Amino acid sequence: MKYPIVKPYLPDQDKYQDYVSGIFQRNYLTNNGPLLQLLEQRLAEYLGVDYILLVANGTLALNVAYAALNISGKVITTPFSFAATASSLCWQGIEPLFVDISHNTLNLDVTNITAEQAASASAILPVHVFGNPCQVNDIAELAEQYQLKVVYDAAHAFSSKLSGQALVNYGDAATLSFHATKLFHCVEGGAVIFKDKATYEKAKQIINFGFDTNNQPQNIGTNAKMSEFHAAMGLAVLDDIDLITNKRSELVAYYSQQLSNITEVTLQLWHEKGTPNGAYMPVIFANEQQLLTVVETLSKQSIQTRRYFHPSLSQLKIYGESGNTPIANDISTRILCLPLYTDLVLSDIDVICAQLALALSDVSI
Repeated sequence: MKYPIVKPYLPDQDKYQDYVSGIFQRNYLTNNGPLLQLLEQRLAEYLGVDYILLVANGTLALNVAYAALNISGKVITTPFSFAATASSLCWQGIEPLFVDISHNTLNLDVTNITAEQAASASAILPVHVFGNPCQVNDIAELAEQYQLKVVYDAAHAFSSKLSGQALVNYGDAATLSFHATKLFHCVEGGAVIFKDKATYEKAKQIINFGFDTNNQPQNIGTNAKMSEFHAAMGLAVLDDIDLITNKRSELVAYYSQQLSNITEVTLQLWHEKGTPNGAYMPVIFANEQQLLTVVETLSKQSIQTRRYFHPSLSQLKIYGESGNTPIANDISTRILCLPLYTDLVLSDIDVICAQLALALSDVSI
């Protein structure tokens, strides 16, 4: 594929090898090793947070957050997200209550949450879709009114800011994915950011089989630890994070400029106080036929695209098909992500947008 949908960022190989050489010298591979501790410290400083816990992947990050916060029963969430958002709930026997999204921000619309849903739930699980900040103040007010926990699925939101502050500072917990396709990655990995120390300390036990400092189980736990080799990749990538975010933000800005000349597509409306992180490049078409034609045309030119997120999660029987979500159901048929990765150059975007426009010229509206 000439233009893949994503291309993982790989740091300088010698720099990564320097970190790995230290692992071989110490013969310390996992269990809260020195590289993991260093990565946690550096990420805490970068994100401006106090309590960050690294784990093996982003889905485990969600599961650990639910367990640490004693979330059970029913949870209000969005149908417009990756499968892990709903799967992580169902995996722990929690029922997702799907609430419809805003047609322009693509985030869960708080005004669609009914009093009945709020009264029956134990928590709200919003997603900062494509890194776009949710209605955090409205969510906090509703949560306080109904005594709900708030866990933000911030898998897309590394480096996203709201009013100058890292987006992961909001909620009782926020989770990150450090999968290879993310703008910051550890090959596989994730993190949970907690609001208070007591919950953070509990979560530290949960990810290590529930053991306390005396290696005695004090909580029902699991094995969610990140290895030293994954932490090494994270450190090497974090060394380049300003280069990565600056380049991706430049690419998204150029995409937006070029796409503004194509009247058949619209873009996600970003929060007015939010700072985009350049994580994804979604475009919304007028109808599904336009999308399918674009996918076919671009594929013939070796330009890969992906339908994030289709179908909406509320339409899948495995998650219970709960909730009236016509907006999410509709948007999911008309939205497509275009190639975006650090190695992409502006002339590549010219080619991609030109082929997109050409495909649309052949579709009868």
